[in-house]
Parts: sequence; structure tokens; C-alpha cells
Amino acid sequence: MKKFGYILLAALAVGLALFLYFRFWFVFGEGVKSGELNYVVHKGVIFKTYEGKLIQSGLRSRTAGTVQSYEFEFSVRDAELAQKLMLQGGRTVELHYKEYFGALPWRGFTKFIVDSIVSSEPAVPQPEVP
Repeated sequence: MKKFGYILLAALAVGLALFLYFRFWFVFGEGVKSGELNYVVHKGVIFKTYEGKLIQSGLRSRTAGTVQSYEFEFSVRDAELAQKLMLQGGRTVELHYKEYFGALPWRGFTKFIVDSIVSSEPAVPQPEVP
């Protein structure tokens, strides 16, 4: 009976380890998002993390006749990269990111982690409406 308890305990430990790995460390997806960088801030109570928002232009909306912007909220682990992004506010940037199933408090508030800047250029001025 004791042997069964050890096997059950080991199976539960392995199952928990696999669950935690897939939930918090397995990279679910990678990609590049493009848009106007709205902000990057350093915030947090216990774990200070870098958080940012990218505004993507869009024409689809739930309500007919309106324009909707898509917002991409992300976290940045690398302080040097976050400092570079802070200087890019208002510019059109392409950011490479990794997507996880869950967020960890010391990694950031979101499940999207930006790891590099692919390109950066001045924002395209919007035409004036007469």
C-alpha cells in the first residue's frame, strides 16, 4: 500500500510540473505586431515590470459606420529594450513577441512578452478632414 502512495504522489508531482510548464513557460505562439506605440511604463507594487500598449489601426467594428482601433497590450522583460521602447513613443513600430498561456507576476501583467524591435519609423501623419 505504501508503494502505491509513492507512485501516486510521484504521478501528481509530474502532472503538476507539466501543467505549470505548459501554463507559464511553454511558448504558445510567436509573431510580429505593427502599430503606433502608445506608451511603455515601469510599474508594479511588489514586482516592477515594464508594460506597454501598441495601437493598431483597423476598420472593423461591432457597430456599423464606426472605426475601431485594436490595442495590443504587452510586457517587456529586458530593461534595456524597455528603455529603447520608451524613446519610441508615438512612432510606428514593429515588435516581435512571444505568447504564453498565462502571465507570471515577475514577467509582466500580460501573456504577451515583447523581446525585440523589428523596425521603427515616424508615425504617418493623419490627413486633415475639411
